Amino acid sequence: MPENKTLVMKFGGTSVGSADALTKAAQIVKDARADYARVVVITSAMSGVTNLLLDSAASASQGKTDSLPSAESTLREKHFAAADALIKDETLRAETKHEIDSLIHSFVELCKAIAILGEASPRAMDAAASIGERMSVRLLGAVIESAGVSAKAIESTEFVVTNAHFQNAHPDFKATTEKTRQLLNPLLDQGIVPVTTGFIGATPTGAITTLGRGGSDYSAAIIGAVLPADDVWIWTDVDGIMTTDPRIVKDAKTLSEITYSEVAELAYYGAKVLHPKTIRPVVDAGIGLRICNTFNPSHPGTRLIANIPSDLQPRDGQIVKAVTAIRNQRLVTIEGRGMLGVPGVAARAFGAVASTKTSVPLITQASSEQSICFAVPSESADSVINALQVTFASEIEDEDIDRVWMTEDVSIITVVGVGMRHTPGVAGQVFTQLGNNKANVLAIAQGSSEVSISMVVAAADTELAVRSLHDLIAGK
Repeated sequence: MPENKTLVMKFGGTSVGSADALTKAAQIVKDARADYARVVVITSAMSGVTNLLLDSAASASQGKTDSLPSAESTLREKHFAAADALIKDETLRAETKHEIDSLIHSFVELCKAIAILGEASPRAMDAAASIGERMSVRLLGAVIESAGVSAKAIESTEFVVTNAHFQNAHPDFKATTEKTRQLLNPLLDQGIVPVTTGFIGATPTGAITTLGRGGSDYSAAIIGAVLPADDVWIWTDVDGIMTTDPRIVKDAKTLSEITYSEVAELAYYGAKVLHPKTIRPVVDAGIGLRICNTFNPSHPGTRLIANIPSDLQPRDGQIVKAVTAIRNQRLVTIEGRGMLGVPGVAARAFGAVASTKTSVPLITQASSEQSICFAVPSESADSVINALQVTFASEIEDEDIDRVWMTEDVSIITVVGVGMRHTPGVAGQVFTQLGNNKANVLAIAQGSSEVSISMVVAAADTELAVRSLHDLIAGK
């Protein structure tokens, strides 16, 4: 076994969500030691815990603390039941339960303080959200120790240094590299498995921050990049990244490998995979990344590979890799002959959208410049329409813009695959497939990278469109 071979493993919420899951996670860590001398484990909160913490804090901000005793009881029962079942050593079990109990107590006190103030600042919400990981790390560390592997729980607040942008903090890679190596390398050199928290870091002054969406995966990528590790494995509750949602297509399959650009498109367009931000440090450091199933550890999962040069075809020869759908969208259209050749219409339109804090997943514009069409989430559509009508009030009055309107609910269907690049006729196959299956396309968009084609269909056609396009992968 190579002396310095390093593996970073991250376990998601369902992978540590019960005594059974924790047992499997500990066995996976034990097995990994056969191939890797140095193993770092990152854990999420137990499944459902972070939501419970945030809901309790949000209720407290409205002065409601009635549900706090119930939340406190749930947190204690969930963690203590697993500790009682899995931590053999009485002293270690008592110590672990005491530390978890102290964290629950500090959470209750935090909620009471929030209730008195009548508001929860982003900093307070980060402090509340962090409790889940801080309990989980103590529990998993003790469970791994009980499984016969020397382990030490350590909070990532001690070495992941971030800015003070609470709820979506950005790491300071220079300071983080220095602190991570300083704290983790001595443990790794002694054969100890550091078990640390995902999702959280701290400012230089020690205030707890969270890393935003996909934060635990991001933690794994950060730690993997700065150590550096040879490999980063993300343990979850599925066999890897699938060709489409198996609830829509029963014969959806797990992809054995996928490029970084493909996974970024899939994550952006609604697939339950890694968020592009979370894997950036790993991509930049050229480190291997694998997605595996805690409940089916013998499955090879999906391996992420470097982007393929644009003049080469993928190794597996597959042109379309996956199909994904974002539901609950509305198409918003601004149209009028007076827009023709007028500079700044698009800039003003998207400035208005930005003022509502709405993200736009798809944009398309006719070359005649007489209309701009884009998608927004359904729940934001009314506020977007209002903002646009205010912005273009004078143009609407002068009839330079005929109308600003939106559709009923639609879905964005996206086909992804680097093999689509420089392959003639792919778009033709896609639209022929939809046409043959009588799925009507309302709008189309394709990026210059040619890794994906997105189209908008009526909500009622979502599943039909996904199944039709998945047939292209299956070769039907």
